[in-house]
Amino acid sequence: MWLMLAMGFSSGLPLYLTSSTLAAWMTNEGVSLKTIGIFSLVGTSYTFKFLWSPLMDRYYPPFLGRRRGWMLVTQVLLAAALFAMGQVNPREDAWTMAALAALVAFFSASQDIVADAYRTDLLSVEERALGVPTFTLGYRIGMLFAMAGALTLSDIIGWKYSYAAMGALMSVGIIATLLAPEPTKTQSPPTLVTAVVHPFLDFFGRYARALTTHENRRSLGNVIKRYWVPITLLAFLILFRVGDAIAFRMTTSFILKLGFTNTQLGAIQKGVGMAGAISGALIGGMLLIKIGLRRGLFLFGAAQALTNLLYIALQARGADPYFLALTVGADNFTGGMGGAAITVFMTALCNKKFSATQYALLSSLGAVPMQLLGAFSGFLAESVSWPSFFIFTTIAMVPALVVLLVIPNEAGFTPQPEAATEELTYPTQAPEAAAELAAAAKKSAG
Repeated sequence: MWLMLAMGFSSGLPLYLTSSTLAAWMTNEGVSLKTIGIFSLVGTSYTFKFLWSPLMDRYYPPFLGRRRGWMLVTQVLLAAALFAMGQVNPREDAWTMAALAALVAFFSASQDIVADAYRTDLLSVEERALGVPTFTLGYRIGMLFAMAGALTLSDIIGWKYSYAAMGALMSVGIIATLLAPEPTKTQSPPTLVTAVVHPFLDFFGRYARALTTHENRRSLGNVIKRYWVPITLLAFLILFRVGDAIAFRMTTSFILKLGFTNTQLGAIQKGVGMAGAISGALIGGMLLIKIGLRRGLFLFGAAQALTNLLYIALQARGADPYFLALTVGADNFTGGMGGAAITVFMTALCNKKFSATQYALLSSLGAVPMQLLGAFSGFLAESVSWPSFFIFTTIAMVPALVVLLVIPNEAGFTPQPEAATEELTYPTQAPEAAAELAAAAKKSAG
């Protein structure tokens, strides 16, 4: 569990440093909301990390093993890139800052690929309910250090040294990587083609449904009918983060524009926010054991969306630090619960043979709204009132909850033998599945 906590911390630390914390720095420097919103695009690596995840599944450095070798490389590069970010002023040299932030996001997404794969390989089915929330807890603590710690330090020693301190904190992950055991019951795919193609076909093949008739089996309608379960799963993962993605990029600027100082925001994030995230992740993990994953996703997702309405009440109260603490605490608490549930769900969907690529694909889909919709959040915030903005982010959770209701119980909510077994074979149905999809697409186009 200490290992999951440290790995999670190392994975969560860089995220805010290219998003909310960077947004606070840019707000202090007088950068416009539109520019701050557009800076969301520097995190595109989180969305497309599945593109290079097969390389990290197939090849690895000649030290520390298949997973730990890549973790050490990415963590050292992150420490150096975060230090470099602190040397640039975002108002005077926005392009250089954007390039460095994009580089940090790339190294961070690469670390996430291998850390998620490591967690999937290491934890048994029985350990997930506690291990995954513990990793999520560490992730949230890392995010809060990057937000609260960096904001507080920025008022004391300036942004340059604040980012240098964040780079030094990557040593937590480096030390954990050096001390961690390497999973021994997994092997890399034999070829790059296998590493690239089979993870996708394996995922669709495991959740494909048999048709009652072979007539027009390869028609587009029947292929969609057969593969509607994996398609629905992917749609749910995208929709689950839509509301948070829009609110996430603007929350920091909204709070600062109400009149709060960096130190006030940082102290509340560090204290109340961290307590909310810790209790949310732990309580969420324990509740998942009691109420089940499906019900947990529904209840935690709804609660996560409803806490956005507290920001409307905060605007009415003005610069009230106590109400800010209530708002930030509730937001982090429900976020911790929702994050734990969705991470357990994605882990349950993965086959350990392709854990790096499959988890990267699933988590990338969750990052799509964070990066693409986040880029337009500034335009939305400037075109509507703040109450309308936060009401919209709350309603945006509804489609995900509706899709969740139609996902069958066997898809991630009950143990998946194919995903949990230690002695795995490569999928034999892959060519057939690929042929069906290709033929259906060709027939539809013709």
